[in-house]
Amino acid sequence: MKIFFLDQSGKPGGAELCLIDIAKPYKDRCLVGLFAEGSFRNLLQQNHIPVQVLTTQAIEVRKESSLAQGLGSLGQLIPLIAKVVQQAREFDLIYANTQKALVVGALASFFSRRPLVYHLHDILSPEHFSKTNRSIAVTCANRFASLVIANSQASQAAFLAAGGRPDITKVVYNGFDTKNYQSQESDVRQIRQQLGIDGQFVVGHFSRLAPWKGQHILIEALAKSPLDVTAILVGDALFGEQEYVQHLHQQVTALGLENRVKFLGFRSDIPLLMSACDLVAHTSTAAEPFGRVIVEGMLCGTPVVAAKAGGAIELVEHGVNGFLVTPAKPDELAQVITTCLQEPEKTANIAENAQAIARQRFDVTAINQQIAKLLNKL
Repeated sequence: MKIFFLDQSGKPGGAELCLIDIAKPYKDRCLVGLFAEGSFRNLLQQNHIPVQVLTTQAIEVRKESSLAQGLGSLGQLIPLIAKVVQQAREFDLIYANTQKALVVGALASFFSRRPLVYHLHDILSPEHFSKTNRSIAVTCANRFASLVIANSQASQAAFLAAGGRPDITKVVYNGFDTKNYQSQESDVRQIRQQLGIDGQFVVGHFSRLAPWKGQHILIEALAKSPLDVTAILVGDALFGEQEYVQHLHQQVTALGLENRVKFLGFRSDIPLLMSACDLVAHTSTAAEPFGRVIVEGMLCGTPVVAAKAGGAIELVEHGVNGFLVTPAKPDELAQVITTCLQEPEKTANIAENAQAIARQRFDVTAINQQIAKLLNKL
């Protein structure tokens, strides 16, 4: 099967990292078409996955865009759609990995007579998308997609609540190559020394810096935690959210936490950094579609605390393979941090249990087999 993957982003987010794993088995007979230039292209090339940037003109439609703004972007979409139609005729299947890719892929599917698959990595809710964007996504999927793969039951439920067709949707969780999450003890000790966090209880937050990702919640919880607790924030602003980054720095200063919060920016050594942490915190204030960071923390053998909403509830059972707290409640988060610090044996057992469960549930080979079976049915 020859697959034409489409993705709107030039930067690697969760959906893009997932796409790499899905495309790998097809790398000798696929093409990934991107709607923007960026570091995601380099990542694909490093994994020997054929990639082509289909347009250098940014598509000026955002999650909160109105109908008028959406219609205004049609002019720039037409040349892109024409290019995708031409390319699609060389493949058996169009695989849209993001919402803008769905819109372009839907029209390309119609004109090229190629089946369309939409991989839904979002929760189509008012918190995340405008009514116009939700309507466009559901209409394109219902009318043109042969299959919608939702990355969690939460994503599927929101799609159905927005009017999506239940007969074309299937839930397949993200897959992970477990070998990528094994770190040497010597490397872990070295990175802790380099970061100056030896002797500290370290809480790690791994996400782009954005208000709904909730870094400010962790900082507030840190102020309510014992003095030997330090936080590392891994990630940076992606979509013009520099104002929020400035707010975080001001918050740290106002709370007197300058020596207890480290901003590390974008890093490529995520598994090693997670292994160097004593706790991985997921603090999203709105429901997360899946929560890659949660599973990655588990695979590294590090305890995880997650915001109790969306896909996170499907990944974490409180007290069994992690901890759950009410979203945007720093007091609850501080209590979990303190418990993990004061009860290391119990916490280590939970982390060990989580690692075993995650290796079984989210093995990339098994996940790719699930996807292959669904695609072959088309």
